[in-house]
Amino acid sequence: MKMKTFVLAPDSFKESMTAKEVCVSMEAGLKQQFPDAKFVHVPMADGGEGTMQSLVDATDGRVVELDVKDPLGRTVTAQYGILGDGRTGVVEMASASGIHLVSPEERNPLLTSTYGTGQLIKACLDEGVSKIIVGIGGSATNDGGSGMARALGARFLAKDGHEVPQGGGYLSEVATIDVSELDPRLKETVLMVACDVTNPLCGADGASAVFGPQKGATPEMVQQLDASLAHYAELIKTQLGVDVKDVPGAGAAGGLGAGLLAFTNSTLKRGIEIVIQFTGLEEYIKKADYVFTGEGGMDFQTKFGKTPYGVAKVSQKHGKKVIGLAGNIGQGIEELYDEGFTSIFGIVPGIVGLEQALKEGPKNVERTCQNIAQLLA
Repeated sequence: MKMKTFVLAPDSFKESMTAKEVCVSMEAGLKQQFPDAKFVHVPMADGGEGTMQSLVDATDGRVVELDVKDPLGRTVTAQYGILGDGRTGVVEMASASGIHLVSPEERNPLLTSTYGTGQLIKACLDEGVSKIIVGIGGSATNDGGSGMARALGARFLAKDGHEVPQGGGYLSEVATIDVSELDPRLKETVLMVACDVTNPLCGADGASAVFGPQKGATPEMVQQLDASLAHYAELIKTQLGVDVKDVPGAGAAGGLGAGLLAFTNSTLKRGIEIVIQFTGLEEYIKKADYVFTGEGGMDFQTKFGKTPYGVAKVSQKHGKKVIGLAGNIGQGIEELYDEGFTSIFGIVPGIVGLEQALKEGPKNVERTCQNIAQLLA
């Protein structure tokens, strides 16, 4: 009998297992029925939390810790990754500028800054990379990426020539954007921005109106921030020659999408597409007999760019059977069977508390995969 090849390409199960740990549990279960099979581990992510770790794990890269400035200018230890090729860096902006770093009572998008994200990008440049993947979800900021640009050498000057303070609330005071000292390595480095939202920078669907309130903005602050970003966009257009205001995705992460487009050699791309590209997933799937994927929860929203959907579409393209696992199966799961899934299984064995379900995640994945293997054998 021909040796079977299983490609294991899950996302993390939040607060339970990293994607790499899910791969290990999947293999442990399947191996009990297929002891001689080939198991290919491809830890996945969709551009959000866990993307850096999954890409590092999938390529045998390394994680580096660095002290940077958090959204309010305090020192915090953040991380960036260098992929196994040694030429590609990975940054998750949330590591330095995430909302989890600012307590609810401290949240004020007039003051918060993406400076720490710029420090992470600079650290990747110092490593000699030619490409940087930037995940821009989970921000505490609304500064249009101006803090990020400052860390890379840009200056934001008022009419009298003094440097304007950091934070989205001060952008309205900027008269001149000075990029004479902007890090020249940015011109030679390609930045791929994992962006799954299409919001423009300004207006009713823009960064301030849609995402500002969850970062602590009052209705009055939203108006102020939106006006500041509109002024900022006009300066970028007239002084830098880049029109970012209405670009889909420019409003992501409080306008960091716009800042990356303005100050770096960036393209905005769906996160799952970037991860599929850099893990080499499609080549592995071509040689697979079965593909396993999954994440903590799956429902009708999975088809809007989530990891299991991306894996299923690549598998469908090559006529491969795809099996999905989830800790929680929500409404509309039947819609996924038209998107490439062969079958989808919940891993929780019965009525248990959340804490227990999270703790027993590895065991539950292993047991579920063992049961599935009985069907496949």
